[in-house]
Amino acid sequence: MQGTVNEDEEARQYVLSSLARERGLGLAADPDFDRRMARHFPTLRSLFHSLYGDRTDWLDQLSALVVQSAASWQERPQELKTLDAEREADPDWFQSNRMLGGVCYVDRYAESLEGVRARIPYFKELGLTYLHLMPLFLAPEPHSDGGYAVSSYREVNPKLGTMEQLRSLAAELRDNGISLVVDFIFNHTSDEHDWARKAAAGDPEYSGYYWIFPDRTLPDAFEADVREIFPENHPGSFIRMEDGRWVWATFHTYQWDLNYSNPEVFRAMAAEMLFLANQGVDILRMDAVAFIWKQLGTPCENLPQAHTLLRAFNAVCRLAAPALLFKSEAIVHPDEVALYIDRRECQLSYNPLQMALIWESLATRDVSLLAQALHRRHNIPEGTAWVNYVRSHDDIGWTFADEDAAELGINGFDHRRFLNSFYVNRFPGSFARGVPFQDNPKTGDCRISGTTASLCGMEVDPAEAVERILLAHSVPFSTGGVPLLYLGDEVGQVNDYGYASEPGHEEDSRWVHRPHFPAEQYARRLDPATPEGAVYAGLKRMIEVRTSTPGLAGTTLIDFGTNNRAVLGYQRPGATEDGPTVLALANFSDDAQTLPAETFGGFSRAAVDLLSEATMQLVDGVTLLPRQYLWLRVTPR
Repeated sequence: MQGTVNEDEEARQYVLSSLARERGLGLAADPDFDRRMARHFPTLRSLFHSLYGDRTDWLDQLSALVVQSAASWQERPQELKTLDAEREADPDWFQSNRMLGGVCYVDRYAESLEGVRARIPYFKELGLTYLHLMPLFLAPEPHSDGGYAVSSYREVNPKLGTMEQLRSLAAELRDNGISLVVDFIFNHTSDEHDWARKAAAGDPEYSGYYWIFPDRTLPDAFEADVREIFPENHPGSFIRMEDGRWVWATFHTYQWDLNYSNPEVFRAMAAEMLFLANQGVDILRMDAVAFIWKQLGTPCENLPQAHTLLRAFNAVCRLAAPALLFKSEAIVHPDEVALYIDRRECQLSYNPLQMALIWESLATRDVSLLAQALHRRHNIPEGTAWVNYVRSHDDIGWTFADEDAAELGINGFDHRRFLNSFYVNRFPGSFARGVPFQDNPKTGDCRISGTTASLCGMEVDPAEAVERILLAHSVPFSTGGVPLLYLGDEVGQVNDYGYASEPGHEEDSRWVHRPHFPAEQYARRLDPATPEGAVYAGLKRMIEVRTSTPGLAGTTLIDFGTNNRAVLGYQRPGATEDGPTVLALANFSDDAQTLPAETFGGFSRAAVDLLSEATMQLVDGVTLLPRQYLWLRVTPR
């Protein structure tokens, strides 16, 4: 809600007087902070008023937030302030074609934060510029949800190390050109968080941090419109507390949803966010963004206020940690995913649709849905980027829109049943060795667990699996954005079928694709005669070509119709309007496919495959071998 000029000025003067009062009590004045206040305060004021303007204390809460931000800026290390200035001058730094992401669990990949530090030389060998360490904060066992049930945002899980070690690791990564990414689980906390413990004890202040009700009246009213996320864990969205009250728990019983209608919660979580930024974190993965705002009579997902909240958090960062970026995690309808992608909201976003449709294309040998998605849903606002991946720590869900599938004559429900059957080896001739997650044999509904290598058939036919692994990665490495590797995939690591023997993992099949560091496979990575070496060499070649090709920077993608349902095609425009274009072609079939000369009528005769450095004449057409991909340097006529 935009206020009048007078209202804006009155609010500004009120907040500045609070800031001046604190400075009189010892908070240092700072011209850089004041400069950013002048620029960003009107936005913050408007967003905060939109969320909390119906409260009589909203302006006091806003003043406290600004003072809190100024104090955080005062505590921010000088080297991070230097980074802030560099990234304010180059806000699109993450659009570089040199960006390459890796993601891992600290304990499973390196045992500890010191183990991660020891792997920095390998990260540089691979070419990483972005390292996402999966949830590493204090979380109770066994009720940790893989670290997503946070009991302290300011303490590292002691099995992994300390906050001082994380701060030191962030600095060493930064010195080696690698940005640190961590999860910000801000929809909920563990029920063992100090705030939750105080709420459970009846403290009225902290009871207001959560959605707690004395009886079932309002929980029943909310649940009339809210879907169950994990019904096998608990029915509905609320659980009964020991004292008889009811608390909102969207996911697991031990994860209590925060109440962002309370500005005290916003300020408390903003403080946690700025604390992490001051430890040297570059990017926060904003977990479960679709669920953060609740409103009676709605599904309580993807509400407009969720976007306002993210923008308000972003505005706080612009004041006190301007180098920090947000990455959205929203595994929802593609139209809803796109709404979180904005320079003012989440500058980065996972691309779950591209990921799912890569696997769909591998199963069907038909790229129609993937080509449609690249045409319709790939290009996003200026100043933002996709994080593109073949797989993540999570399961694979078939997130394509039914209406998109229907345009191609595909029944979405039936197609998802086929894909589930294919990837858990219940379909004749399947190469995949996935494991079902949340399987319902009666309906055929499930999601898919498995490493890239196992889903590509490494246990069935290693040679073909290597080709599928590289083919799958050729898409996120060339479509634009930040390509992301789940570390271990680059050496063809297969499923860990012993996952169920680990305490707390027996009920969650996703641990099958979160195996421990495969030392023997990494030792073979430089031998191209091995499957590990073949995968590693193929990915390294893509990385080398990408970093040396300016046309692969940014996110802009232009259609290219191949007129062949087995062959995906798209263009990446050159750095200059009349310069060379990169034309990517990928054959998802098990047979050779020939594209006739007329397919390439818009280009000059000669092309060079950047990956093999081979020259070809487009006037002769192009033949792609089974599972082959080409990145052609072409010149438009």
